[in-house]
Amino acid sequence: MDAVIENLPVFLEGFKNTLGLLLLSGTGALVLGIIIAAMRISPVASLRGFATVYTEIVRNTPLTLVLFFCAFILPYLQFSPGYFVLAMIGLTAYTSPFVAEALRSGVNGVHVGQAEAARSVGLTFTQTLSFVVMPQAVRMVIPPLINVFIALTKNTSVAGAFFVFELFGAARKVTNERGDEVLAILLAVAAFYLLVTISLGVIAARVEKKVAVLR
Repeated sequence: MDAVIENLPVFLEGFKNTLGLLLLSGTGALVLGIIIAAMRISPVASLRGFATVYTEIVRNTPLTLVLFFCAFILPYLQFSPGYFVLAMIGLTAYTSPFVAEALRSGVNGVHVGQAEAARSVGLTFTQTLSFVVMPQAVRMVIPPLINVFIALTKNTSVAGAFFVFELFGAARKVTNERGDEVLAILLAVAAFYLLVTISLGVIAARVEKKVAVLR
């Protein structure tokens, strides 16, 4: 394990960038996912159509292709804020449809009478969604949302192939220097990923139990 201990600062730097991608992309995907979910259930046909097309196209496009577009096509179009930001944009765009579908399933789980009662007292569609339906839907889908973020944690590794120095990039750098200790290096990287995914899994289990009690 000396190869891991000697290069621990390198792994920590990659881990920090992985966490940064997770937090920023996760936040962006949550915000964008809420917007897309609201559009999917909107009474405006054009908004529903756009959200449906966006969801189906992005969700069925390989993540590698999405990040390739962000890393090479966007700079070609004179938009080049840096590979970390480009990776964040790609991961946000790729994850947001999964967030939207999770939220939409939660919205469908809210009894229709809730929305009808809100509309009967004069609330608009936006007010009904914001104050009545969405808070209940979010509470019901927190565990599935955390599973989406667990998948996002693992997906950040793909960004390492597009000039972002995260855990995958750290492993590649250390492997180039200590090729005789590949197994130990890969196990160390796996341990860092497990640290995040297991923590999120524990949070999901606790939230699911709490929501079950509230119901």
